[in-house]
Amino acid sequence: MGVVILLVMAAGVGLMLTRRLPTAFALVLLAVVIAFLAGAPLTGKNSVLDTVLQEGAPTLAATMIAIVLGSWLGKLLDETGIAGTLVRKIVEFGGDRPTVVALGVLAVSALVGTVTGSAPAAMLAGIIGIPAMIAVGVPKVTAAGTVLMGIAVGIPFELPVWQFFSTALELPIPTVRAFMVKLFPFALAAALAFVLVETRRRGTEHAWSLKSVEAKPRSRRADLGDAPWYALLAPAVPLVLALGFELAIIPSLLAGVLYALATTTRPGEMNKRLLRTLYGGFEVAAPPIALFIAIGILLAAVKLPGAVDALEPLVKAVSPQNPVLFVLVFTLLVPLCLYRGPLNVFGLGAGIAGVLIATGIYPAAAVLGMATSYNQVFGVADPTSTQTVWSAQYAGVTPQQVMVRTLPYVWAVALGGLCVTAATRL
Repeated sequence: MGVVILLVMAAGVGLMLTRRLPTAFALVLLAVVIAFLAGAPLTGKNSVLDTVLQEGAPTLAATMIAIVLGSWLGKLLDETGIAGTLVRKIVEFGGDRPTVVALGVLAVSALVGTVTGSAPAAMLAGIIGIPAMIAVGVPKVTAAGTVLMGIAVGIPFELPVWQFFSTALELPIPTVRAFMVKLFPFALAAALAFVLVETRRRGTEHAWSLKSVEAKPRSRRADLGDAPWYALLAPAVPLVLALGFELAIIPSLLAGVLYALATTTRPGEMNKRLLRTLYGGFEVAAPPIALFIAIGILLAAVKLPGAVDALEPLVKAVSPQNPVLFVLVFTLLVPLCLYRGPLNVFGLGAGIAGVLIATGIYPAAAVLGMATSYNQVFGVADPTSTQTVWSAQYAGVTPQQVMVRTLPYVWAVALGGLCVTAATRL
């Protein structure tokens, strides 16, 4: 039966790759089929309806709330001009020096990436940042890749991601935080290497410019909508509270929302802006929330006793226990997290992670290291991820071009994360 379940998983990957079904729908269908194959009854204990669907759907509820709050804060950064001001200040400082401008946009992208991920983060940093880089001669592919590599630097400190891995892998937040801190230097080194190498290796390519970057309006606050300098600290507020003071994730994000609002909005306008940006945040958060509901259902299915018993011998037979082999094998498998592949943690990879933990093949902390390392690759180089598609199209190139250019750098990040995992958890 274990072989049949694996074949069903492979069919699920095929449905997602060919876009016959949206990822969330495919994961739910896959979960129900796995549950029936594992011998689960329709109702009752360890059943399809009560355990997989009813209990599985809200499994990642804390993550969904964190996603909403992160999206809310992201909408505030956009509407209040905080994100745009950060990028403009960097562009003004960099002048006509391509590498300096790119490094500045990288820094802003990293800061925004700690607040919200996916396409919203790319838009916040890229709407001004990508045209500004191209205007000073940064090649288009490098400009798109810079924004994505910057977001990847912020991913280890993205609080909703902490909450996701904590809930999905049943690990305490301090454990997730500790590994993310170790992963951060690899992401930072790879991003800096990307900018320094690619801006020099490719030379300058002047294509099109952004008029508002070059203009010097009479009133910068009125014409460009600059936020006050102290408001620019808003993206860092949740991170400082969660990382520095070890405050819980949801209160930390709420504090960021309130700080952004208080430093940019008049008292009489606060209520309208709060509601408007909150509703806008729900629109942004809807797709990942649907995905997290499906992931929770899939996790419930693969943890059923029948599924664990069927999959344990098969998965154990192909899972390396030697630390060196662990690093070698899972580094070679990095491409399987691309194109919504089986190791994409925001897809079938979540189910595979659940199997590895439920069967006791690897400790949950080791699975955390593997999943977060792969997430660094997916977040930058996957041509199907929304941030990659948006950044590439906005820069005037294809997602595949961005993948080819960025993949070697994020592959090195995954290697670093897997080495840390093998050294500390196996």
